Amino acid sequence: MNLHDILFTALLSLTPISELRGAIPFAVARGATVLEAFAVAVPVNALAGPLAFVFLASFHKLFYKWGAYARFFDRFVEKARAKVHPAVEKYGYWGLLVFVAIPFPLTGAWTGVLGAWMLGMSKRKAMLMVALGVLVAGVVVSLVVHFGVGALDFVLKRV
Repeated sequence: MNLHDILFTALLSLTPISELRGAIPFAVARGATVLEAFAVAVPVNALAGPLAFVFLASFHKLFYKWGAYARFFDRFVEKARAKVHPAVEKYGYWGLLVFVAIPFPLTGAWTGVLGAWMLGMSKRKAMLMVALGVLVAGVVVSLVVHFGVGALDFVLKRV
């Protein structure tokens, strides 16, 4: 994997939509081992927690004055609240960890931090649980990629 691929993997892992679900498969497709992909994507994705809290505490207040941003943000927040609230209501901070750890669309670090922010959770505890959730999601995605690629390899060798 060359420097361009490493940087693009890091960018994918930091992007709210793809996060680890896009970064790890991309890196493996570009020639990285699953462990190399994990080593690049997971730490960068864990940075989403602090970055999201910084954004929400500063830039968000400025951008919210723009009508288009406010409408988009309010719709996104309502979807995030609806997804995060049941898990957090039932299990507290552990629910936040599980929510982030499940590698489905819109269940990653960014949505987890947004939900924690909306629910008034402690930033320090929320960032810890989000980081742990990212670690678990990284393991899950890595296992799926490893065994999925291995299974595909096995099938292709038989054809």
